Amino acid sequence: MRLALFQMNSVDRSVPDTVALCDQACAQAKAGGADLIVFPEMALSGYNIGRDRIHQLAEPADGPMVQSLIEMARRHDLAVLCGFPERHGDRVYNAAALVDCSGEVLSICRKTHLFGDVDRAAFSAAECLCPLVQFKGWSLGLAICYDIEFPELVRTYALQGAEAILVPTANMAPYIGVATRMVPTRAEENEIYMAYANRVGSEGAFDYCGLSCVAGPDGQDVARAGTGQEMIFADLSKTHLSNVRSALSHLRDRRADLYR
Repeated sequence: MRLALFQMNSVDRSVPDTVALCDQACAQAKAGGADLIVFPEMALSGYNIGRDRIHQLAEPADGPMVQSLIEMARRHDLAVLCGFPERHGDRVYNAAALVDCSGEVLSICRKTHLFGDVDRAAFSAAECLCPLVQFKGWSLGLAICYDIEFPELVRTYALQGAEAILVPTANMAPYIGVATRMVPTRAEENEIYMAYANRVGSEGAFDYCGLSCVAGPDGQDVARAGTGQEMIFADLSKTHLSNVRSALSHLRDRRADLYR
């Protein structure tokens, strides 16, 4: 399976303008042979844009923003994972929709761990983890940004059988260690692939640090971006995954009796 990660420049755009940019990125990803493209956290609306604007833009999972992703996926014959503000009743979630190339919505992932005042002012936290998703023979976990900074979440997905975790994010300076140290560590200690799609540029007081990456199950970079807008590609290999899992034994050697 080939992934594309679009490291998007954060500027103040309308939702239609962002949809047009994402559509162009889908075309580029498809031309590069990708099966699935991952966009950043809250890609369609912007992230650090204030509670009022987030709540004004928030839509249900069957609203126009997700419909635009469905149309994109069908038009480009490409699966899409993209962040948006989801309204559900009187709550608004920091969410991401995964749509397959036929236009079927495979999952709506909601952020479980809220980071700082920006998240807590605008969003409700998800009440449970997002179920694993099956795509092209791969078992995928979905998480959003801060979620993967909690080892328990990633380990839970690994124990459920995840082979890769896809992570839309909006990570800012000075927290570059998440991309450079934490993502590879999560991958290696759980013997899985980790795909981390970040933003660049500025939004309010946030300067996004880029460094989007795909880390392999051995913790080594499969692909890594710099600090500007760009697209990176990564090939995920079941053979490599199997070989690493034969050589490493973190999951097999766990002493669950000690961790209660």
